[in-house]
Amino acid sequence: MTDTLNIAFAQVNPTVGAIDANRALALDIATRCASENVDLVLFPELFICGYPPEDLVLKDAFVEASMAAIRELAKETAGGPALLVGTPWMEGDCLFNAVVLLDAGEVSAVRCKYDLPNYGVFDEKRVFSAGPMPGPINFRGVRIGVPICEDIWNDEVCETL
Repeated sequence: MTDTLNIAFAQVNPTVGAIDANRALALDIATRCASENVDLVLFPELFICGYPPEDLVLKDAFVEASMAAIRELAKETAGGPALLVGTPWMEGDCLFNAVVLLDAGEVSAVRCKYDLPNYGVFDEKRVFSAGPMPGPINFRGVRIGVPICEDIWNDEVCETL
């Protein structure tokens, strides 16, 4: 267990649909953070594909490319800080708005958005499945709660984290 975690927030604006460019941006940020002894880098919701992806995530090839980019990014950053990256994530027949923890060259945890917005410009219920109630991620002995956007306003979600 560690007493201290150095966390960096990657406050960047990924480009919708530009999976390879977004992966390259994440790699650049991870490389810079490694030289600053950062333990964990946090990226925005659906970073790898850009937000909002809208109907792009209805194309199997787009989701597969997003997941492949995540796995490649995990390998590319194996010697650096861990990354929490937003991505579309397919499990079985369900497509989720998810965040993945990339650590030591692999996807070590996946958490899916529980509370999907469906008002105004948001129509996530149309393209994503709601994930199960998320629990915390154990990262180097530290319990980390990872709500995704709308989840932060849900008391039930926050209490489980």
